[in-house]
Amino acid sequence: MTQANELPKAGYCRLSQIIGNKKAKPNPIPAIIPISKAAWYDGVRRGKYPKPVHAGNLSFWRWADIVKLVEQMEKGELSG
Repeated sequence: MTQANELPKAGYCRLSQIIGNKKAKPNPIPAIIPISKAAWYDGVRRGKYPKPVHAGNLSFWRWADIVKLVEQMEKGELSG
C-alpha cells in the first residue's frame, strides 16, 4: 500500500493523471506535473518527458517513468 503522497511504482497512467484535470467529475484530479497538455507533448517530442505507450488510439505512460521524472525534477537534474 502506498502513502497518499506517494506515486505507484508499477502500471500505467493517463495524461490527466500526470498533468491533472480540474474539471474531472466527481473529483478533480490533482497535477503531479502542473503544465499544459501542449507543453507536455512538446516536452515528449523534445525528449524531456517520457514517450507514451500506445494501445490503439490511447496513450499511456509507465508509472516507473513518471516516478523517475519526478525524482529528476526534485533533484534539479532535468535539463530544459
